Amino acid sequence: MSLLIDLQPGADSQRVTVSGRLDTHTYDQLDQALVPTLADGGVTTLVLDLGGLEYISSAGIRSIFKARKALAARGGRVLVANPQPQIRKVFDMVKAVPMNEIFASTEEADAYLDAMQRKVLQGDDED
Repeated sequence: MSLLIDLQPGADSQRVTVSGRLDTHTYDQLDQALVPTLADGGVTTLVLDLGGLEYISSAGIRSIFKARKALAARGGRVLVANPQPQIRKVFDMVKAVPMNEIFASTEEADAYLDAMQRKVLQGDDED
């Protein structure tokens, strides 16, 4: 199976829906799709919607680490939404994504982002 990637840009965040298999044969597709987002200094949050992702290999984990590292360098973060149970288990095993950055749905991730923005507007921007 192939990898399907849908980019949905926002002002300071980017949502990326990933479906299929993220493995040795497809990880480069994700890397290339994220190049503009990771190069854009205005994007501080990347939300990876993995609801349709069926499999992830170490190459796929590396792609996510690469994105996390690039955004962390400028104070940004990568959030994961909708991981299937098998994908969540892999993240937990390799500590690929902190558990507080994994959300059961995109709605839950959006609520988190809304709360963080309200904190900044209220002058309390500590995590």
